[in-house]
Amino acid sequence: MKTTLLSRLGRDMRRNWPLYLLAVPMILFYLIFCYGPIYGQIIAFKDFSPGLGILDSPWVGFKHFEAFFQSRTCWALIRNTFMINLYALAFGLPAPIIFALLLNEIRSPLFKRTVQTVSYMPYFISLVVVCGMILEFTRQDGVVNDIIALFGGKRTSFMLDPGWFRPIYTITDVWQGLGWGSIIYIAAITNIDQGLYEAATIDGAGRWRKMWHITLPGIRETIAIVYIMKVGQMMSVGFEKIILLYNGMTYETADVISSYVYRMGLMQMNFSYSSAVGLLNSVINLVLLVIANRVSKRLFEVGMW
Repeated sequence: MKTTLLSRLGRDMRRNWPLYLLAVPMILFYLIFCYGPIYGQIIAFKDFSPGLGILDSPWVGFKHFEAFFQSRTCWALIRNTFMINLYALAFGLPAPIIFALLLNEIRSPLFKRTVQTVSYMPYFISLVVVCGMILEFTRQDGVVNDIIALFGGKRTSFMLDPGWFRPIYTITDVWQGLGWGSIIYIAAITNIDQGLYEAATIDGAGRWRKMWHITLPGIRETIAIVYIMKVGQMMSVGFEKIILLYNGMTYETADVISSYVYRMGLMQMNFSYSSAVGLLNSVINLVLLVIANRVSKRLFEVGMW
């Protein structure tokens, strides 16, 4: 069996060697930057010293994990990380789906392409620029407050108010990823058999019924896969945007595990402790991914494995 599989793989590689050659850079990238660093995770169980190296640093077992759970910030970090990702799941997952469904209903090809192109643009804006725009627009004398004041409202320093951090973070995330996130759903919609729409038209179905009974079921598998991947990242928030937006006034709702790992690892040089927190976060994500996959297979009969 193994010999047969290897021989088939060898024949396929000889036949399609240009395609395999194109895959080499990607494979090397993942080996070097994703799988290679896994070896370094061992420092989470050691008191790592750069002078001694990874292997010669003293073994301390679960000392750093215990220190994290006993710290005052542990549960606040977990809560903040989970809440921000819950907002992203609740609003960031359906938004591209709805946008793709609306685009599918546009009959003018030129207008449709124009809307798509415009919606993709925020995704390609530098994150530093986006965060600068957010801080500038939401300051007390910014555009947002000018509009609020115009209608008789009270000016607010949004980015100094802990209660506003999560909504602003989520809204800007949805805005930036709306068009780009819809690409996968638009591609799935184009693969739906057009004969189904024709048959529904003959039966007297309108646009709403076609969308509900044909389009949505047609992209159900895509939605399920994206849902699984989103849940598998429930405890991961990119630290770049957090660091660029948060401040001492908003720590209570803005500080998440990734920003904490950044501060402890790179700013305080506590490599072992930060590695332990990061490893724990990855384990939680893995557990959530397995659970989400099982739920999806039970509800939608679709899973990643």
